[in-house]
Amino acid sequence: MTGLAYAWAPDPVRQRDSSYFLDDVLLLPDSAPRVELRHGVASPLPRPNAGHQQTAALLWLFFRHNAPEGFTAVTRIGLAAGLRDTFEPDVMVLQVPVGKDNHFVRPEQVQIAVEVVSPGTEERDRLRKPADYASVGIPHFWLVEQQPLQVLAHDLVDGGYVQVAKAELEDVLMLSAPFEMRLPVRDIAP
Repeated sequence: MTGLAYAWAPDPVRQRDSSYFLDDVLLLPDSAPRVELRHGVASPLPRPNAGHQQTAALLWLFFRHNAPEGFTAVTRIGLAAGLRDTFEPDVMVLQVPVGKDNHFVRPEQVQIAVEVVSPGTEERDRLRKPADYASVGIPHFWLVEQQPLQVLAHDLVDGGYVQVAKAELEDVLMLSAPFEMRLPVRDIAP
């Protein structure tokens, strides 16, 4: 049966041996799903729903239009926390520019990491991702809940995140770090 496309999946032996590295992720075929590494174990990410994609795109657009010079927003670029650990935030705000051909950034480039919670990613986004981002020193973490739409902004304090703001659909999220911003939450509603 030639011409059939098979979905990429992690090799069970390499999974058991925790032997995936950043270079392996870079060499995945274009048809492979987005993958995160945790201690050398490859975890394919679930396909996001339309609401998730729209919220992330609108948030990227907000940052694109409102971040001061020296900051840039990106989506669908990974965060290389080490040779055996990578993360795939939904949106990141960088203070150090990233090359156009880069697939990953380093933690010291990231000012804000954002996760948009979707069905199927709740535990990962709410529990694991904050600990992961804190462990590599990301100064600001945002969690965007979809049902109902709300943004929870956190700052890194003594190695953990502390919630500094919460804004719901009719609210304006106002923050002073990493730069002054006023985000009408309705503007990121799908």
